[in-house]
Amino acid sequence: MTGTGNSKQNIGFIGMGHMGSPMIKRLLHAGYALTVYDRTVERAQAMGQFGALVAQTPRDLAATSDVIISCVTNDHALEAVMLAPDGALAGVHASSVIIDMSTVAPQTSRHLFQAARAKNVPMIDAAVSGSVPQVEQGSLVIFVGGERETYEYCKPILDVLGQQSTYLGSSGKGTTMKLVVNLLLGLGRQALAEALVLGEKAGLERTQLIDVLKQTAVVSPRQQADLEHARQRTYPADFALALMYKDFQLMLSEAFAVSVPLPMTAAAQQVAAAAMREVGEEDASAIIQFMESFAGISGSS
Repeated sequence: MTGTGNSKQNIGFIGMGHMGSPMIKRLLHAGYALTVYDRTVERAQAMGQFGALVAQTPRDLAATSDVIISCVTNDHALEAVMLAPDGALAGVHASSVIIDMSTVAPQTSRHLFQAARAKNVPMIDAAVSGSVPQVEQGSLVIFVGGERETYEYCKPILDVLGQQSTYLGSSGKGTTMKLVVNLLLGLGRQALAEALVLGEKAGLERTQLIDVLKQTAVVSPRQQADLEHARQRTYPADFALALMYKDFQLMLSEAFAVSVPLPMTAAAQQVAAAAMREVGEEDASAIIQFMESFAGISGSS
């Protein structure tokens, strides 16, 4: 791994989901040459319209890229695009560097780090806080684990995607921090849903209840947006409930590994599990709709 002076590295980007697609557009706008891959071919081809090259496999992508960025749905998807016979690690070369921006188990990050190290390829886990609007604005907050030298090398790329990146230590520390942050996110949404249901069921007028909550200091900026979803009774998916449910499981698995009790998280995961069939593909804020329905509040569906 060496500096590139004023030149920009060729980037290979794996994963064209809600987060990956706007990340790619920002990197292209910043002047990086990109090759992309997604298991859904149509998604990758759509990025070709913006100037990216499309690879047939992660292995082909890695062979022509200096920096390989992955942003995929879960641990299984990450292992498939990295460790399979046609995975990225099969195509890496002497100057390759890997940035994984997926939300996965810290253990998975460490496993991939060791697999990359066996190929003499440096890697960081660089999980993000924020959703589609923050990607589009370049205002993500990024949590990084791995070797500091690798972080410093990759920082110009991270600076295109986020307003702040923080180096937290060894491999897996970035994904650990993401689980901590998403724990607050998930429990905050569940608490907001319960507060709304209590107010509604106790006779407060719904629109006024939402207006007053938005004026209080206890409602976070994220919850402000969630309240607007509730007002409109529409929950467009920036971060689907199915992904929040997956993250709850990651939190509980990590808590089991380090012997930490997370009773409220466990309860929130069970509520999310119950809501999956009804609103799993909607935004995680749709837990409000589910809790209203659960409480028998009319007009919640």
